[in-house]
Amino acid sequence: MMADDNRIVFIIDDDASVRASIQDLLEATGLRSESFGTAEEFLRCKRPDGPSCLVLDVKLPGVNGLDFQRRLADAGLRIPIIFITGYGDIPMTVKAMKSGAVEFLTKPFQERDLLDAVQQGLDRDRATREEQANLAELRQRYEALTAREREVMSMVVSGMLNKQIAAELGTSEVTVKIQRGRAMKKMKAGSVAELVKMAGLLDVPSAEK
Repeated sequence: MMADDNRIVFIIDDDASVRASIQDLLEATGLRSESFGTAEEFLRCKRPDGPSCLVLDVKLPGVNGLDFQRRLADAGLRIPIIFITGYGDIPMTVKAMKSGAVEFLTKPFQERDLLDAVQQGLDRDRATREEQANLAELRQRYEALTAREREVMSMVVSGMLNKQIAAELGTSEVTVKIQRGRAMKKMKAGSVAELVKMAGLLDVPSAEK
């Protein structure tokens, strides 16, 4: 792993020796980390804005790790989770993985397995953040369109031709062509296919043909 100042790994385990051991391992690979003895401590901390993942013990004081996973999801905190446990079983593993966990490791686990899972978690979070940033930028472009340009865009992505759009809007094909061109330019769409993809990401409703 390469050092990256933006990345951070959070560890929640009530065993201080386990926390220290994992932090030492991560530090040796150039990764920053913060550790907590309880889930509540983690929730109270101010988390830096950057790719992160969570190494989470299943058996915690006050809250079960799997319940905490659901609690985080319900709160909209989509952080990749690597579960660690001293008494894992197949149903527990299946439940965790179905809920989106990166990995489920049974103590004592191999250091390489944990490092691989952490790398996967960080990569997943980075990709998610990039997707969210791209979608936010796409929304800004769409919001910059005029009401008529949005209307024309909706008709274009539904497959309507310029003359059909003109007839529907009671205007000329030339005007539609201009508005269509402006919409595509503002959306930075190089083709109708690309515009259709953008509309899908933004949940832009298609016009009735």
